Amino acid sequence: MTELSFDIASLHDFYAVGGSPEHVIALAHERLAAADDSGIFLHLVPAAQARSAALSLGTFDPVAKPLWGIPFAVKDNIDVAGLPTTAACPDFAYLPTEHAPVVARLLEAGAILIGKTNLDQFATGLVGVRTPYPAPKNPFDPERVPGGSSSGSAVAVARRCVSFSLGTDTAGSGRVPAGLNNLVGLKPTLGALSTRGVLPACRTLDCVSIFALNVADARRIFDLVAHFDTKDPYARPLVAHEGKVRMLGVPRQQDRLFFGDGAAEKAYEKALSEISRAGLPMREIDMSDFFAVARLLYEGPWVAERRAAIRAFMDAKPEALFPVTRNIIASADRFSATDMFEALYKLQALRRTSEKIWDDIDALVVPTAPIAPKVAELEADPIGPNSRLGTYTNFVNLLDLCALAVPGPFRSDGMPAGTTLIAPRGHDRALTDLGARIFSGTGGYDAHQGSKAA
Repeated sequence: MTELSFDIASLHDFYAVGGSPEHVIALAHERLAAADDSGIFLHLVPAAQARSAALSLGTFDPVAKPLWGIPFAVKDNIDVAGLPTTAACPDFAYLPTEHAPVVARLLEAGAILIGKTNLDQFATGLVGVRTPYPAPKNPFDPERVPGGSSSGSAVAVARRCVSFSLGTDTAGSGRVPAGLNNLVGLKPTLGALSTRGVLPACRTLDCVSIFALNVADARRIFDLVAHFDTKDPYARPLVAHEGKVRMLGVPRQQDRLFFGDGAAEKAYEKALSEISRAGLPMREIDMSDFFAVARLLYEGPWVAERRAAIRAFMDAKPEALFPVTRNIIASADRFSATDMFEALYKLQALRRTSEKIWDDIDALVVPTAPIAPKVAELEADPIGPNSRLGTYTNFVNLLDLCALAVPGPFRSDGMPAGTTLIAPRGHDRALTDLGARIFSGTGGYDAHQGSKAA
């Protein structure tokens, strides 16, 4: 029972021969206790309530309810009726009266909520430790950061406490934690999943992301929750591209930035070798425009969107914010409306020049996490490692691209690194097809079975 896999197919096989979701809920809590990590969840659904939800599912029917009995978690900046939304700021907490649409669709499909997870406060960060609560521990090395901002969501899946989880992604928060926790992380096309009921970080860039144990599960969740929500001003109909990926792009040598982390560099090189052996052709791409866009996000006025999201609260109670978070968001005050327009003009020019690469390639393959910082490094420098983690993620939402992080060969120190596939908007399903092929080709590494160092 303890070794029961939590991927959707395995759980449905378990249910098909008489297994009960009550047992799975008990196992989820057993694994959470074994993890000895109080930083993963901020709010747990009471066990009796979860069991009641399981009983209400009726007879096992994965056709009527495609997620029948599948345990999941939700990042605590996404509304769940009856559970507080805190965004990792206790003084900000409020109690929603209705579910965010993405949560409602999962519950309607038969999924069972286990709880709400920890995050970098107000989804501001890629490290996962900017929280006044205990920070989630990286399952592979507790001295390393878990990645953020969706830290608890990733660790909950990596620890097999849930089958999948929802995170959010503005600058990489649905991908960096996937890379550092050996998971699949799907960052959909902007507007494909409703962000109604999600506390904004940068509202024009935010999307709900999916953490899963394999690509098939991520694709299944995406297909269930992707819909055009007319009540969400930033939702857009998804015009899907169904074509196959024929040519991959990789950063040219001078654009492969690992900041002295040789273990990350070698893991990426091994991933490229295995992709090549899988028969996928690659060509080198100039990443200069992408890096210029990334700098716009972290050095430019988009931080003002974070300020706008919590303006009244921050003005009234600045002391309630985590110090690093407060300093970052307060930096918005140095930008003017003129700065914003100038940045938008520069972004539009970079969009035009960068889009030419898609004439030559179908998808871009980059490192997910070019470094694996230690928590102690963040204590000495809370900004630098965080910025470096976003090297290959920060530009994606600004350029209206979709992305899929997949596990890859492990680093020589036993840490996962992963690779990320990037494509133009609407290519979400094409990326999952490609990701399934690459995921299989790299061996399907399983954190629950321990590290498999390169």
